[in-house]
Amino acid sequence: MMLGLGPQEWAAVGLSVQVSVVATLASLPLAIWVAHLLARREFVGKGVLNALVLLPLVLPPVVTGYLLLLTFGTQGVIGGFLDNIGIVLAFRWTGAALAAAIMAFPLMVRAIRLGFEASDPKLEQAATTLGASPWRVFRTITLPAALPSVIAGAVLGFAKAMGEFGATITFVAAIPGQTQTIPSAIYAFLQVPGGESQAGRLVLVSLVIALGAVAVSEWVARRVARRRA
Repeated sequence: MMLGLGPQEWAAVGLSVQVSVVATLASLPLAIWVAHLLARREFVGKGVLNALVLLPLVLPPVVTGYLLLLTFGTQGVIGGFLDNIGIVLAFRWTGAALAAAIMAFPLMVRAIRLGFEASDPKLEQAATTLGASPWRVFRTITLPAALPSVIAGAVLGFAKAMGEFGATITFVAAIPGQTQTIPSAIYAFLQVPGGESQAGRLVLVSLVIALGAVAVSEWVARRVARRRA
């Protein structure tokens, strides 16, 4: 067995990476839009939107998972509709990706928002004065200036998704080979005698993946900084 991992452990690692990548990529565009909205716009209900964005950070993860089950379960308001068209999220890996995305979303928005707030709005105003459309200003000035923060937010989101446990296990359970991610697999191994070695190997894999993600993000951020310079 490569690296000493058994089939169940490899399945948990593969599923965790798949869930984390899908959760990060799916939520990143929305996180960028919400972060820009909160950083650059003043509107009625801004405080409410900010509170809703941060809500998953302060709610117990199990509560978030239960709310997802009520909403996206087959008997839920949205889940019932999706079930009628053949889409099921509860107790599926796609549901795990949804739970991970929701839990990671506040961290992504917060990191990206800081990047937008740190950039100089006068450059955007000058481009607008010269006739650039809002989309062109955002694409050529605002987003490149905040790109290191976007990368940092994506890495934070990926790391949070990799480590998500409470909301995920409540919404999709921990079915080996289907919905069992690294955290739920570690928990399951620790519940049986002799499972400590398997749990320890998964802990090491988690550390390697997390450190690798951070290293890649730092490399990309430095390249972006050099290109901007």
